Amino acid sequence: MEPFLEFIRENLGSPGLAILISNPQFAFIQLLNSISMGMNYFIIAAGLSLIFGVLKVINFAHGAFYMFGAYITYSVTELMGLSFFWAVLAAAIGLMLMALIIERCLFQFIYDKEHLMQLLLTFALVLILGDLAKIIWGTDQYSVAYPAGLAGATNLGITFYPSYRLMLCVLGPAIFIALWLFIERTRWGRITKAATQDRDMLSALGINVPVIYTIVFLIGSALAGMGGALASPFNSPAPGMDANIIVECFVIVIIGGLGSLWGTFVGALIFGLVFNFGSVIVPNAQDVFAFLLLLIVLLIRPWGLYGRAESEGQ
Repeated sequence: MEPFLEFIRENLGSPGLAILISNPQFAFIQLLNSISMGMNYFIIAAGLSLIFGVLKVINFAHGAFYMFGAYITYSVTELMGLSFFWAVLAAAIGLMLMALIIERCLFQFIYDKEHLMQLLLTFALVLILGDLAKIIWGTDQYSVAYPAGLAGATNLGITFYPSYRLMLCVLGPAIFIALWLFIERTRWGRITKAATQDRDMLSALGINVPVIYTIVFLIGSALAGMGGALASPFNSPAPGMDANIIVECFVIVIIGGLGSLWGTFVGALIFGLVFNFGSVIVPNAQDVFAFLLLLIVLLIRPWGLYGRAESEGQ
């Protein structure tokens, strides 16, 4: 093993890769880091994918919703003194209320417009919401404490691992299962799927399609707010935090397939694995690996891993 590791260090110039191979404990920790990161991204990206899948709107302001979720968490925990999990609930509810105003006042008028107009509107929202956040919370960077019960580490037998990140590893799949059951096993879910196929026919059957659209937008926005709240302990609320997250979420949903829940889940896991292991193998170049993966997927399957080609579409 030692000659092999020495070959890697000397010829591939990657001491990180050598450590991964020689230290299973370190590799296991990186695997958990990848899953926890991927699950946090999944919660955020699921809302983006859900909104596009039903409303056919590319919501560039989704990152701003994430940012507001983080800021609300800071306000509830640090300024109001309530517990972290109350703050997560407050972030989800707060984003639903904000999304209700935005959807009723703006989004309902662009559902049948071309994507360029949708992008212009949502990009304008990014600028407006960014300035609004600065007016309310200022330009300082804030910190949010980990919840008391999850501030330490959990003994997994072979290593200790942060309890909070371990919770994310469990919470992400739980939310995925809940969303899947809602979409596939409930009447509302079937109506929602039908709205993606033929809105006019659904209206002819007496279903209030605008209400369906509003509810889907509220759920997607609540997921963004919840994702921001859950990320706030390790991603401090600060101006501009929405810029990176929206790019990464678009990478995830494009890899998985726009509008696909399964694709978003798998895409988030792949992104987490590529990002974390890439940062170990080639430090400071992890973004290159993620975008290289995106390029490969687009070359092989332009519609994403779980997406459908337009010729197969609706």
